[in-house]
Amino acid sequence: MSEPAPSPVRVGVVGLGYWGPNLARNFAAIPGCELAWLCDASAEARERLKASFPGAHTTAEIGELLADETLDAVVLATPVPTHAELAIAVAQAGKHCFVEKPLATNAPDAERAVAAAAQANRILMVGHLLEYHPAVTKLKELIDGEELGGLYYIYGNRLNLGKLRADENALWSLGAHDVSVALHLIGEEPVECEAHGASYVRGGVQDVVFCYLRFPSGVVAHLHLSWLDPHKERRITVVGAQKMATFDDMLIEGKLTIYDKGFDEDTRSWGEYIARSGDTFSPRIPNREPLRIECEHFVECIRSGASPRSDGNSGLRVVRVLESLQHALDG
Repeated sequence: MSEPAPSPVRVGVVGLGYWGPNLARNFAAIPGCELAWLCDASAEARERLKASFPGAHTTAEIGELLADETLDAVVLATPVPTHAELAIAVAQAGKHCFVEKPLATNAPDAERAVAAAAQANRILMVGHLLEYHPAVTKLKELIDGEELGGLYYIYGNRLNLGKLRADENALWSLGAHDVSVALHLIGEEPVECEAHGASYVRGGVQDVVFCYLRFPSGVVAHLHLSWLDPHKERRITVVGAQKMATFDDMLIEGKLTIYDKGFDEDTRSWGEYIARSGDTFSPRIPNREPLRIECEHFVECIRSGASPRSDGNSGLRVVRVLESLQHALDG
């Protein structure tokens, strides 16, 4: 006699603006997961999503979700300044929490959110989406397996002629992506954070930022972040002692490219090196939506009790780096 199927993980999504509908779509499609609530202050947003998910309850008040004893988890896609306080409220209500990046606007608030989840013995997961991208997963495997040799440095370009923001600069709008990937790939927290930027279009809001991170192992990272650029780039390059690799998220195919390039010691002459340029290839990468992988991971962690890849402490580390870079920008 077969065992009965486990009860579905019931999830509510709070914040139905730009990103919330994508989260709702993915959680609704996961087997064993039920999209139970849709929450937003905008009646128009609620009605728009209700048409796609008629089985979900709708409300303007997050308190209704927190009071629902049958709800397992709350997904927060609200404005960044609300993330930490809402994540704390979710934990104190005894529910698991998925919160979009960054976890908070400062380290003390992020620490309070992490502590609240730990005290409640509930999962806190931060939506550092690129850590779930199959190409980044493969890149992490290559680095950990020393396929690239010892790691030298990483640099990233996240550029576009994009939407100007009044409430956050390019560092906080774009940098959370590449800082999270750099920390994930290197496996360390930086000991030095420098940043320089400029506010060209809107006074006091840096629309271009250059960041430098130095890690205990000697690895360095450089990040170019801008929404005032003629190119749209989403690219990260990793340089190792033996090989190099580039993750280019703008490409339809071949998002990850490995270069067998570097310097080898010339055995004919002591202390001399010669450049090596070998094969270039792109490994097979699963063609799966990173957001679906991320959402499935959250549900799996709720079921198993495992700690998410991008858990609260991971989110705290990213906020600490962003805050240090902001201090450097402020001079």
